[in-house]
Amino acid sequence: MEVERSADLPVDGDRSLRIAPAFENAKRAILLVLGLVMLLLAVIGAFLPVMPTTIFLILAAWFFARSSPRLERRLMEHPSYGPVLRGWRDHGIVPRRAKLFAVTGISGGYVISLFAYQPGLPLAIALAVAMAAIAVWIVSRPEG
Repeated sequence: MEVERSADLPVDGDRSLRIAPAFENAKRAILLVLGLVMLLLAVIGAFLPVMPTTIFLILAAWFFARSSPRLERRLMEHPSYGPVLRGWRDHGIVPRRAKLFAVTGISGGYVISLFAYQPGLPLAIALAVAMAAIAVWIVSRPEG
């Protein structure tokens, strides 16, 4: 015996979430605010040596791509940051200088955490493995 399917029920296990049209504007507004927050953090990072800039710009571009194509285009066309952002978006490129800064920051963060928090040996090893894995991933990205 076959059961008739309603037009608005998922077919063949399709369980993807769909946002109702009424909430689309709210979603765009939230993504726009998140993009602006990431952009603000990137600006702060440009002046504070301990805070990264590029990752916040990448996140801002991602949020703007989904909320404000005009702001995304402005970021992508920026004379200083545009080439780096386009390289990451199009080819996953991380410049050698950025890799050096990232690995140095990861290593420095690990050393500071050892002295500041004095974790036990198991936690220190787990932290070292996690940070090393991230550093290896960063170093393995193409350089362009």
